[in-house]
Amino acid sequence: MPMAAEEIETLIKAGIPDAVVEITDLAGDGDHYAARVVSESFRGKTRVAQQRAVYDALGGRMGGVLHALQLTTAVPN
Repeated sequence: MPMAAEEIETLIKAGIPDAVVEITDLAGDGDHYAARVVSESFRGKTRVAQQRAVYDALGGRMGGVLHALQLTTAVPN
């Protein structure tokens, strides 16, 4: 069963409370998403650490109920 974009956003914001999250359904199938996550908590962290924080917030759903996520992370300007 595909995961709703709103659920992805809710999970990320629960794990990274200051995050600004934009979710795009890439294929219209509820199974392939792009996420842009902006958070001050990413400042000073490597891209790998930023992305790991997002994956941690998703609680192990990557590769399971969440099939594909194109992830972009950033710090606020």
